[in-house]
Amino acid sequence: MQLTYDEFSDRVAKITSQIEAASTQAGRDPAEVELLVVTKTHPATAAEYAARYGLRAVGENRVQEAVPKRAECKASIAWELIGHLQSNKAKLAAEHFDRVQSVDSPKLANHLARAAAALGKKLPILLQINAGNDPAKFGADPERAAALLETSLSHDSLQVDGLMTIAPLSEDADVSRRTFENLRTIRDTLASQFSRPLPVLSMGMSGDLEIAIASGSTQVRVGTALFGHRGKI
Repeated sequence: MQLTYDEFSDRVAKITSQIEAASTQAGRDPAEVELLVVTKTHPATAAEYAARYGLRAVGENRVQEAVPKRAECKASIAWELIGHLQSNKAKLAAEHFDRVQSVDSPKLANHLARAAAALGKKLPILLQINAGNDPAKFGADPERAAALLETSLSHDSLQVDGLMTIAPLSEDADVSRRTFENLRTIRDTLASQFSRPLPVLSMGMSGDLEIAIASGSTQVRVGTALFGHRGKI
């Protein structure tokens, strides 16, 4: 069965209601939390649906999948890279994405900075921190976050908007909560240390967005709850 726009719209409305309820429960303004629709493994139509609904951006995991998809997309919408980025694809990422969320090393930051400078653009980025200390996840170790931020801030062609993390896979909600609270603490420490606001906290997905919002998330990344694992559109 193909997913129609009306079905997509209904699912977005349901997720939005979850975001609003979680924000209210946490004493936060729901407007502080953005829904990033994750369109990985889905066709350009998924991004067009998101644009039609009025959402600002979509998230993609792989540069080589997103580049042709963006070219095919007939709608105007921002594209954010949320998957691991190898340094040798930094030039492509800088050229085709409106923000890169997965900057996890000074080396990658340097590559992106050079690529963005060559393009004459200022590239917004997030620093991916392994706040859950999970060996199965990408991201800079928390103790190296300051060095990563320092390197990133040294480049005029990069704009550091905040931090991103992915919680370890666990059925224990406390694992996600500790991860998200750790990222918020790291952000607050860095913002104070460098006297620079880092407003974006990209954390939380379909299964743990309520916990993420309670912990301070400003952007939740949702794909499965909207499209299924590899649903047809």
